[in-house]
Amino acid sequence: MRRFLDTIYRFGGFVSAFQLTLIMIMVVLQVLGRLLDTVLLALGMNSLGLQIPGLAELAGFLLLGATFTGLAYTFVGGGHIRVDIVHRALPGKVQRPLDILVTLIALAITVYGIWFSVLLAYESYDFGDVSIGMVPVPLWIPQTVMVAGLGLLAIALLDLFIGLITGRVTQIKDEGPQE
Repeated sequence: MRRFLDTIYRFGGFVSAFQLTLIMIMVVLQVLGRLLDTVLLALGMNSLGLQIPGLAELAGFLLLGATFTGLAYTFVGGGHIRVDIVHRALPGKVQRPLDILVTLIALAITVYGIWFSVLLAYESYDFGDVSIGMVPVPLWIPQTVMVAGLGLLAIALLDLFIGLITGRVTQIKDEGPQE
C-alpha cells in the first residue's frame, strides 16, 4: 500500500511538472514567433502572425492544474510552509496530539474544498459554462483537475493522520513525515 500511495503522490508531482513544462513551451513558442515576425518585418517581409491564441488564459488554467496536482507531492515531500514556533515550544507528549489535531483539521478543510469544488464543476458542466477568452474552454475541465488535486491531498492527509494515530509516523517534521 505504501508503494502505491507514494506512486500516486509522485504521479501528481509529474502531472504538475508536465503542466508547468507546457506553460514554458507555449511561452517560448510565443516569444520565438514574435521574434521571427520582428525579423521578417525588419527585412521588409510580411509578418507571419505567429501567435498562440488565448495563451494567457490557457497558461492560467495550466497553472491552476499544476498548483493543485502538485499539492500532495509537495506535502509528502515536506515542501509546504509550516510555522512551528509554538509546536517546538511544547513538550514532546503534547506535540503528537497537536499533530493529529492539525492534520485532522487540514483534512476536514480539504474535504470541504473537494465538496464545493465538485459542486462547482458539476454546475459548470450542467450549465455549459465556458471561459470568456479567445479560446472557449469548458470550465469543468480545469475545475475537475482542481478536484483531482485536492483529492490527492486528502489521501495524503488521511495517510498522515492514520500514520500518526497508529504510531507509524511519530511526528510531522519540517522535511516531511518521517517513518
